[in-house]
Amino acid sequence: MEAGDTPTCRVIRPGGSYDGKQGLSYFEGIARETVGSTGICMHLLTIPPGARAKAHLHESHETAIYVLSGEAHTWYGERLEEHVIVRAGEMFYIPAGVPHLPANLSDAPCSAVIARTDPHEQESVVLLPELDGLAA
Repeated sequence: MEAGDTPTCRVIRPGGSYDGKQGLSYFEGIARETVGSTGICMHLLTIPPGARAKAHLHESHETAIYVLSGEAHTWYGERLEEHVIVRAGEMFYIPAGVPHLPANLSDAPCSAVIARTDPHEQESVVLLPELDGLAA
């Protein structure tokens, strides 16, 4: 979307993808860059079997996830001391500023819809390499 364009309703058909700072590949979706959103982004993510993200947090932005298929293990907390398994049909909320690391430990892909209160999607991502070795 060009600067100065008036926002309007838009249908987005995920086609292209991009590599996120977190180490996973995302399908293009709703963001400031695609539709001119000012307070939200939404994307599709498929985590291949055995893949995991880098430990990270999103400064000042909340995240809501709906798992479409498969399951994701997620470690979270200041030292990734908490663990949850989010399965198909379940939703998962991550408050702003909470370190987390998702992984797919299964033999099947995990697909999810991810919405965040960050219209630039990757802008608020802060990598936490010091935590990468703490999760299984």
